[in-house]
Amino acid sequence: MRISSIAKSIVGGVAAGATAAVTAVQDGVLTTGEGVTIVLAVLGAWGIVYAVPNRTGA
Repeated sequence: MRISSIAKSIVGGVAAGATAAVTAVQDGVLTTGEGVTIVLAVLGAWGIVYAVPNRTGA
């Protein structure tokens, strides 16, 4: 099964954003700083995961 770099980075971004969002809303309030943290987690995961190539061969 081949997973493209784009699909891999989307899943990584969603996972990072969801993790940051769950942590941010623990107190029931989402502040601007927490929103920025969520966005940066998603963008960082997209960039890092996209940049790392898939392993070739087994």
